[in-house]
Amino acid sequence: MSRRMLDRLMPCATLWLALGLPAAYAQCPPAAWTPDALQRLKADGWKLEDASQRQTLATALLPCLADAKPQLRDGIAFEGLSAWLRGKQLTPTTQLAIYQSQLALLASQAPDEEGFAKPFAALVLSEVARADRLVPFLAPPERAALVEAGADYLSRITDYRGFATGQGWRHAVAHAADLMLQLTLNPAVDATQLQRMLRAVQVQVAPPGEHFYIYGEGDRLARPVVYAARRGLLDTNFWNTYIANLASPAPMKSWDDAFNTQAGLARLHNTKAFL
Repeated sequence: MSRRMLDRLMPCATLWLALGLPAAYAQCPPAAWTPDALQRLKADGWKLEDASQRQTLATALLPCLADAKPQLRDGIAFEGLSAWLRGKQLTPTTQLAIYQSQLALLASQAPDEEGFAKPFAALVLSEVARADRLVPFLAPPERAALVEAGADYLSRITDYRGFATGQGWRHAVAHAADLMLQLTLNPAVDATQLQRMLRAVQVQVAPPGEHFYIYGEGDRLARPVVYAARRGLLDTNFWNTYIANLASPAPMKSWDDAFNTQAGLARLHNTKAFL
């Protein structure tokens, strides 16, 4: 990692990592905005004519991405940030601040017991990656750090909770897959980086244990794989090996053995859904 990149990442990363996840999320909603005011802004299509106020609010909403209330986390923070990023209404400085904070969070080893913070960091980073793909603002080492942090996070997910009534979405695998998709689509991402992300996807296609995907995770995991193939950067040998590994029943001797255990049935279900 370059010195320039470290200089850009360290102030924000130090803050978020030093505070830890719970403390970092204490101020939600932002002091200057009530939930009702944020709901009115949402109803008005996130129109905020004062550009400076919009930048300030965008960064002030970041703590809400980990809030336990789905109305604030998903309905306000993510929807607002997504709308502004897709509408090209955030400055490169603001986009970089979002990137820095959420990348530091995604890479943090601090506990995320509620299970909202990191999945929504991955999801908003997918929007950041999309914005960077359309109008580049990340330096190559910063983009490479996003590839690595995203792939590492996807590989390490063990919390497979999707939707829960009253709590909303966690959906870590799907959100991380969305980040992989946006990076895969970026022509600045090279073949080595594609392989790194594809191997991370492979880890989660049929994870160990008895969890059956029921919230469309297979679809979301398939998208970066399909678009990586369409990039044409990886040769036939890579793809033959990749698909063969996915289709292998190992550690079972054959797929017939899947019908003897719950874990085997989960592996069969998840693999078929992906393929």
